[in-house]
Amino acid sequence: MKLLVVEMKETDYLAALAMQEQLLALRQQNQVPDIMLLLQHPPTLTLGTRENRNNILLPETELARLGVNIYKIKRGGDVTYHGPGQIVGYPILDLKGYGKSVRVYVEKLEEVFIELLKEQYGITAHRDSQYTGVWVGTEKITAIGCSVKRWVTMHGFAFNVNTQLEHFRWINPCGITDRGVTSLQKILGQPLDIGRVNQQIIHHFGRVFHCEPEIIDRQRLQGFLGGNYE
Repeated sequence: MKLLVVEMKETDYLAALAMQEQLLALRQQNQVPDIMLLLQHPPTLTLGTRENRNNILLPETELARLGVNIYKIKRGGDVTYHGPGQIVGYPILDLKGYGKSVRVYVEKLEEVFIELLKEQYGITAHRDSQYTGVWVGTEKITAIGCSVKRWVTMHGFAFNVNTQLEHFRWINPCGITDRGVTSLQKILGQPLDIGRVNQQIIHHFGRVFHCEPEIIDRQRLQGFLGGNYE
């Protein structure tokens, strides 16, 4: 099974959301193959379907002063942070080709990063029986939040690579108050090359999902979308 992958520059959250929604509709109509966007966002907070605004700890006026946007979106979970140095992945997959199980899909997303961290960096990561995502000890390194419509996925994962972890002090991530967050940079003591980590994600995603990733450029993506999201 083929998976098209687009590596993008830092992208405004709403622009990326518009792309996902259009690709979702096209995938539902079988007009495009499975596709995954890999990108970063400027500092942004998103609220999922189980939102609790009390988990935003900094006054919204202060967040606005810092240039941080807050968006309510239709994915699972509570409040999540996105920002530079964090690789965000948006797989638009037709789950009819992957067993039609949302639970299995989430477990496979977790497995991508458990494998990647172990094989590429010698880091032992794990699932948590209480919370989704991927953890190193009691600290989350990959957040997962998705939605599925007519068996096609959108939203996805956020992998902390060179993420500014102090920004997580603005929130209780996913409403969790008794756990922390971490990043590859924090664990390894040095920043990582984002392009290299993207390639590692693509490799392990293909292996876990038994698909054949093909990297395409933004021009081909624009051909699918028919609009300008630059």
